[in-house]
Amino acid sequence: MVKAILLDIDGTLTNSQKDITPLTRDALLKAQDKGVVLVLASGRADVGLHKFADILDMKNHGGVFVAFNGAKSLNYQTGEVYFEQAMTVDQGKRVLEHMKKFEVASVIDHGEFMWTNNAYFTIERDGAPWLIIEYEAHNNGFLVCEQRDLPARVDWGINKILNAGQPEYLQEHWQEMQAPFEGELSGMFTAPFYYEFTPLGVDKSRALAETFAAMGIDPSEVVAFGDAQNDRTMLEWAGCGVAMGNAVDEVKAIADYVTDSCDEDGIATALERLYPELIA
Repeated sequence: MVKAILLDIDGTLTNSQKDITPLTRDALLKAQDKGVVLVLASGRADVGLHKFADILDMKNHGGVFVAFNGAKSLNYQTGEVYFEQAMTVDQGKRVLEHMKKFEVASVIDHGEFMWTNNAYFTIERDGAPWLIIEYEAHNNGFLVCEQRDLPARVDWGINKILNAGQPEYLQEHWQEMQAPFEGELSGMFTAPFYYEFTPLGVDKSRALAETFAAMGIDPSEVVAFGDAQNDRTMLEWAGCGVAMGNAVDEVKAIADYVTDSCDEDGIATALERLYPELIA
């Protein structure tokens, strides 16, 4: 019996236009009405998940957030934090200082603000300039605060440091970015234009294990949907791991089932085929 559905956001729950389609929304609302808990598991900050959770009425159904690629999980309805692991202040400062050597914009969250060293950082996308920091802020509901010396201002434990850059540049330099923190912090691509640092050992599956243990739900009672590298451990952890049709090959390879793409209502299609009783 399925008791929880895990959902990555970008490329999974949302389509290419960053929208939850009506068919997907209705299927997930029906599942909640049958007692299934929805869990949004994303690299986004928890405040960046609110708008999607509200579309799905998760606050009234005890929905859960797994944010920062697993560095924090909480109940949206009650605010109870199930799991949280941040970098030390020293680690955050050292990463931000190191990243000054590279052609990237570094980003951290602080309350309602997204702090960055370059609010106007631009990369090329589809042959045109793209203000990626503006995109990230609007996408997550943050105000932007530009800091002349970002590491000098940090005095709290950071859950995640996002570094935005041209995809080709990041592919060329990510190993150099990661090298000083090997064995100390985790680094990963969450999009071709994002390379992120999180505390060592933090990923979606660890946060989920802690969260569902507190909720009394076994992994065998969970189905997970994802598309990207940072979703792999989540799909492997869940009793049923479903890769979107637009997923990267390594995620498809470990999935129990491959559904249609995010632009073809892949979540709704998989639920109808695998668990029709949930959306009847």
